Amino acid sequence: MTASLAPYQKFSFSSGAFTHDVYRRGVGPAVVVIHEVPGLHPLVIRFADRVSAAGMTVYLPSLFGEPERPVANGYLLASLARATFCLRREFSAWSADRSSPIVDWLRALAKKAHDDCGGPGVGALGMCFTGGFALAMMTEPSVVAPVLSQPSMPFPTSAAKRAAIGVSPQEISCARDRFRNEGLSMIGLRFKGDPFVRDERFATYRREFGDAFEAIELDDSAANPNAPKPPHSVLTIHLDDSDPDGPTRKAEARVIEFFRQRLQVA
Repeated sequence: MTASLAPYQKFSFSSGAFTHDVYRRGVGPAVVVIHEVPGLHPLVIRFADRVSAAGMTVYLPSLFGEPERPVANGYLLASLARATFCLRREFSAWSADRSSPIVDWLRALAKKAHDDCGGPGVGALGMCFTGGFALAMMTEPSVVAPVLSQPSMPFPTSAAKRAAIGVSPQEISCARDRFRNEGLSMIGLRFKGDPFVRDERFATYRREFGDAFEAIELDDSAANPNAPKPPHSVLTIHLDDSDPDGPTRKAEARVIEFFRQRLQVA
């Protein structure tokens, strides 16, 4: 059955110069799930449904694309082009050492989610184009559980950008301090052969954050065999839902358990 937004409560959220729709579902501490390209498609919603079913309140912002529209090649390319070139005021697809302006809006959403739901803090998960946003959000004190799934920005168009992580030195310093002083950690996920998330980028996470960075790196053969190649979207398009004991489902389970642990879900 295709996941839909029908069970979610929709509201509009404004902060600074930006306003976007947000979809909320569940009870318990909050997790902000930031969709990938091309938009808030059914497989992102499926993942959010599973987070909600595990005892957490999911906040799904819709930043670009058409909510619930399934992934298709033409839609994917059009959405990527729009986010990269037409929404430059919100997204910095090429910058190696600063986060996108939309991250300020996401920090404000995380604070609202924490105010709404309580608990020890908020989880944040970015995917693909938005993958690094969860790390940059850590300058908001309520964010205590960042997950970066196939973090693809900046686009790896040079040796330097293959290693870059698309956040500012100040954001790196803040995250490092919080990991050390608050006992926090982060998770990063990728397929080993993903051309958008090279070895060098995960090496940077390891160098900057040490043992606080938990890497989940999957062989390409673990991807959904019916999905387009090369494998990329660990928790959505390339998750092999037909194999409950397979590597991608285990990766999904680890992410959900990480949220439950950090947010102290009973």
